[in-house]
Amino acid sequence: MDIIEISTHLIDEDTDQPRYQFDEDALQELMKSIEELGLLSPIKVRSAKDARYKIIYGNRRYKACKTLGRPTIPCIVSDITDETEIYLEQIAENLTREGFSPIEEAEAFNKLLNDPKFSSSTKFLSSRLGKPESYIKNKCELLKFSNAVKKIIVAGTEIKKDRLTEDQLLPLKDLPLEHRDSLALIVARDEMPVSDVKKIARLFKDKTISANTKDKLLYKSGHELLETWSTFEQNKAERAKKSEPKEPKETVKKEKPVIIDQDPIATSPAATAPAKAPIEGKLQRLLDFLPAHAPQPTDIHNIQDTDRASLTQEMDKLIEQLEMQLAEWRNIKDSMKSETIPSVGMTQ
Repeated sequence: MDIIEISTHLIDEDTDQPRYQFDEDALQELMKSIEELGLLSPIKVRSAKDARYKIIYGNRRYKACKTLGRPTIPCIVSDITDETEIYLEQIAENLTREGFSPIEEAEAFNKLLNDPKFSSSTKFLSSRLGKPESYIKNKCELLKFSNAVKKIIVAGTEIKKDRLTEDQLLPLKDLPLEHRDSLALIVARDEMPVSDVKKIARLFKDKTISANTKDKLLYKSGHELLETWSTFEQNKAERAKKSEPKEPKETVKKEKPVIIDQDPIATSPAATAPAKAPIEGKLQRLLDFLPAHAPQPTDIHNIQDTDRASLTQEMDKLIEQLEMQLAEWRNIKDSMKSETIPSVGMTQ
């Protein structure tokens, strides 16, 4: 492969290439290295109009040499003209370099998959770039998030304040937009580990919690969201345990005794009625506990400003608990409508 020196002023950057973000500190380090050791790796170019050349890869090295005022740059001249092949080569080269951000990767994959100029498939990209199809699909999922979130996505797995890794984001990708981005920013602010993000994602995917309640949860911190998830899961486990059918105790058949002068009260329907199911008792206790509805006082002018914030917070807690209770009872009622539940105490 021939390497030739080409005048710096005859080389143009490719503004359509996948990588467009360049860290200034890294560029300064590269310039210092070139000053001390020279350019160790040539850049790759292709012929363009008017005897000029366009960069295929090596934009950062080109920028450093140009800033240093080097008159020529060692180059490999490619004879490839197919746009898809050139773009694939640019991606493959950048995948081996530091600083190629996850969003740049995602945008490059998305362009190859959806731009009519390329119209590639995930399977084709996987075979050409040596990456699993799941890798490519997960990168493209990052584009679902807003620009505010995209700006703080970083490569690697190290969790940093006000930064997001791909692993932190992926559990949130299927949530509605109004919850997805807000939660992502909470995760970044509170430096939440992936395991905690998955728990919060499950909370927001639960269909028994109303959208209104979920909107209010977005005002909580990451730690408070985890506490809410823990409480919700405990309550759900308790409900599931109570709804499990109890296994009947083994009974020993005995000969029916002959009863003389049987007490009519002892054999009345009330005395022999089956015990109520636990859920009936719970419902009755809840109804007994709730007071009859009456309009609440609307005069709030006498409430001191210092007390209003605390009162508002307590109201939010009350509304949240009531809405969760309401969602549970609606779910039970819907289940009773859709299933035939055998009466407790009836012989089969």
